[in-house]
Amino acid sequence: MSSERVDTETPVADHSPDQSLPRRARNVAAAYVALTKPRVIELLLVATIPVMLQADRGTVDIGLIAATLIGGWLGAASANTLNMVADADIDQKMRRTQRRPLARHAVTPRAALVFGIVLGAASFVVLWRFTNLLAAVLVMITIAFYVGVYTLILKRRTSQNVVWGGAAGCMPTLVGWAAVTGSLSWEPFVLFLVIFFWTPPHTWALAMRYREDYEAAGVPMLPVVATEEQVTRQMVFYTIATVITSFVLIPAAGVVYAAVAVLAGAWFAQRVWKLYRETRQGKEVVPLKVFLQSNEYLALLFCGLAIDAVFHLPTIASYFS
Repeated sequence: MSSERVDTETPVADHSPDQSLPRRARNVAAAYVALTKPRVIELLLVATIPVMLQADRGTVDIGLIAATLIGGWLGAASANTLNMVADADIDQKMRRTQRRPLARHAVTPRAALVFGIVLGAASFVVLWRFTNLLAAVLVMITIAFYVGVYTLILKRRTSQNVVWGGAAGCMPTLVGWAAVTGSLSWEPFVLFLVIFFWTPPHTWALAMRYREDYEAAGVPMLPVVATEEQVTRQMVFYTIATVITSFVLIPAAGVVYAAVAVLAGAWFAQRVWKLYRETRQGKEVVPLKVFLQSNEYLALLFCGLAIDAVFHLPTIASYFS
């Protein structure tokens, strides 16, 4: 439900004695908000809403969407908070993460742990009460996988950490579909795989930019243990897999999604291929640009799906039936 993203310079609590009580309260509140990694949760919105619209084509249930987003946000916030608790030691070593609340001792590990558990419990209650049990259980599985499998097992042990650990970030597709239908189908699993294959090139582009940070923290991200050419070659492979997988959904979607899948997919693949070609030629590369472009690609793809669903455009398959 979450992926590695560039952290913003979020204010952290300052307990200086000369501060007024309201100011200290605002700083403490800001620290707790920062624990949830608010910007990382953008993926939740990008993935969940279009999937819910696709699951109920032609109908927009604002109340159900709102409940699912609130419950999903609480779940993602819980996972991100618990992730920070587990990663507090390495966050202190990375320039990109040194301003996180636990790294700056703005919040105690015990308080953050309790906060994360409470958020997770609230997520389960909201989703079970206002959607259904399947959606609530899927979010609990996501939290457990992200914290237990990715953060505690994979992240510090293998360069394939984001390949398998990234599955947690794909779960909003299943949660959104389950919230509407109470079941699962092949369509959300296709979108699950789109995000699954998209995650490595997206994350490795960021890791290339902050390679020294990960190396200093002892995290074996692929750019730390492989050459730039090897990393970008893998990025090309996963990008092609992403684009091809997105085509699988075309029969169940409309012309807008089909056009976006083809055009945006070709553009994204060309951008990653250009990065690979530049590394082969020994040129200085700007991987962060590809990181940002990967976000644009995913947003375009899911927006195309949402437009088709909202306007209930005929599916591609219907033209051949």
